Amino acid sequence: KMVRYHVTVSTADVVAATTFNNVFIKLVGEDGESERRLLVSLKGAAAFIKGAVSKFAVHCSESLGKLVLVELDKQQLPLFPEDSWFPSKVEVTSPEGDTYHFPIYRWIDDTKVHRFREGTAMRVFEDTHLLGKHSRQQELKEREKDYRWDVYAEGIPHIIKAENPLSLPCEVRFSFTKTTEFLFTATAALAELQLKGLDDREESWTDIESINRVFCFKRTDISDYVRDHWKEDSFFGYQFLNGVNPMLIRRCSALPANLPVTDEMVSNGGQFRLEEEMQKGNIFLCDYKNLDGIKANTINGKKQYLMAPLVLLHNTPDDKLMPIAIQLKQIPAADNPIFLPTDPEYDWLIAKIFVRSADFSEHQLNAHLLRTHLLAEVFAISLLRNMPMVHPLYKLLIPHTRYTLQINLLARIRLISETGVFSKFTASGGEGMLSILKKSLSSITYSSLCMPDDIAERGLESVPGFYYRDDGLKLWNIINSFVRGVLGFYYKNDSEVQRDSELQKWMQDINEHGLLSQKDTGIPQSLSTVAEMVKFVTMVVFICSAQHAAVNGGQYDYGGWMPNSPISLQQPPPTKKGTTSMATMLKTFPDINVTVQGMATTWLLSKQSTDFVALGQYPEQHFNEEIPRKFIKDFQDNLQLLSAEIKSRNADLEIPYTYLDPANLENSVAI
Repeated sequence: KMVRYHVTVSTADVVAATTFNNVFIKLVGEDGESERRLLVSLKGAAAFIKGAVSKFAVHCSESLGKLVLVELDKQQLPLFPEDSWFPSKVEVTSPEGDTYHFPIYRWIDDTKVHRFREGTAMRVFEDTHLLGKHSRQQELKEREKDYRWDVYAEGIPHIIKAENPLSLPCEVRFSFTKTTEFLFTATAALAELQLKGLDDREESWTDIESINRVFCFKRTDISDYVRDHWKEDSFFGYQFLNGVNPMLIRRCSALPANLPVTDEMVSNGGQFRLEEEMQKGNIFLCDYKNLDGIKANTINGKKQYLMAPLVLLHNTPDDKLMPIAIQLKQIPAADNPIFLPTDPEYDWLIAKIFVRSADFSEHQLNAHLLRTHLLAEVFAISLLRNMPMVHPLYKLLIPHTRYTLQINLLARIRLISETGVFSKFTASGGEGMLSILKKSLSSITYSSLCMPDDIAERGLESVPGFYYRDDGLKLWNIINSFVRGVLGFYYKNDSEVQRDSELQKWMQDINEHGLLSQKDTGIPQSLSTVAEMVKFVTMVVFICSAQHAAVNGGQYDYGGWMPNSPISLQQPPPTKKGTTSMATMLKTFPDINVTVQGMATTWLLSKQSTDFVALGQYPEQHFNEEIPRKFIKDFQDNLQLLSAEIKSRNADLEIPYTYLDPANLENSVAI
């Protein structure tokens, strides 16, 4: 007597997911396998259209035992073109009444046989079924071919080997929606910002009002605030905590030897003593030493200037962070004055402008490109090369890699290639860029990547009004408790972590291709305990979601008004005081075409796409087991509570801090 399996096949509801080809299935169990069967349903040709859920029966002469995997393939019909199909999952109910789930979420665009494992997560050392083991090895062999490492430049993290977006494997490419929205051309942005015709004007601005007119077409509440307050010291200080680059400021307990600031310079008529204020923890330093000795770009045929300033700040009794001294170059000298708030207006303003311009380069290359985009790409490639779909870590991390490989490839083609916007129009574009990236990579430490350690190490636990820290630490804890729950369900003790060769290989790849095998970073080379693994995976999820949002979301808010964040400057800084005027400042600002290219790019980079997936939302169901699914639910609830808390705090703030509101955070580096 024949036994019958009920098979349900779901096709994803995404553009172009439909196939009209013949689809075949084979069920493989521990006690045997079915014949390869053509799936025929009453729906006929409509069985596999986008969004369809279709049911079929597969008959076998006897029960196959516990199901291990399904094999799917599709064959084109005569006269019909070959097409791509995107099934999301297959569910099979056995004659014994058990239901098995097979997550797929893969494009199938050839006639080969594809194997998909039953969705219960399984680590390599417990995967004992012969066919299961074989399909696991096959899957990783395929992936190693599809996802190959490439060297972009010596001394920076390795990247995916791909010529253009179409040479990427289809599962990691943008959706149709994302692609059409992301015709990442400066022309589209220039048109939208109504700046056409200004993109080839290679002359200086003649007055602030003209900058304002250009800025008027695309504004946000914060970019308006920036335009009105960019000259104020308290706003200048505020941005080190809550602007796009909260990563540089640190508490200063002793002045660096190369910053000879005295009490007379800063005590404001004897109101405070530097030494005492340092002991109380009220003095902070931002040191742009990464930019020292960097050769600045040439733009529109003119030499540009990039400084490596030191900025000293004081947390005042009314809890404002105020700049008290700025030295624009690293080595003290007679022609490198220390600028003070008591100096003539334009001397002090130009010093702050040079700092903001240095901050643009430090932010874009170190905080943004290296520490989020490039690391996220390394995490993604290592995951795809070393973790089969059935591995619990694959299920946990795959949503946090969505679109990352393609967005980075586009950035390399359109932003940082020789003809890219960044290379052509910023002070640190061109050869300076790689030097900064190399220096930045060599100074990466594990503690600087783990937010709680980073905040403690920089001495910022108690600075008032530091919303990046407040929201970020709560997010870190929420992510950490989710990761601990899920991984703790699969790994009951440390020896299971040590025995997981795929996990160790993943770590090895991250160290070798991401950190270029640097020692002394504190980053674990391998994982030996559950606790170490939980911390490391928390860091990966945090970087791909929260950290990227913190340094990406505010780019137009804080950079749209050019004087607050000039992407380049074209006059050297003053070598003595009393020589700077409004006219010098306008001459120092970048040319009109450079300004509008910068505006167009930061505007594009701050735009959310309509198929954005918020942190903790997992439209693809990779986990079958009850307990991990409950942890996902708790994770979503905690994020929702935090979102409400942030919104209610922001209601009372003059400048709301929204970048780490979970509702605005994407799961992955996708823009």
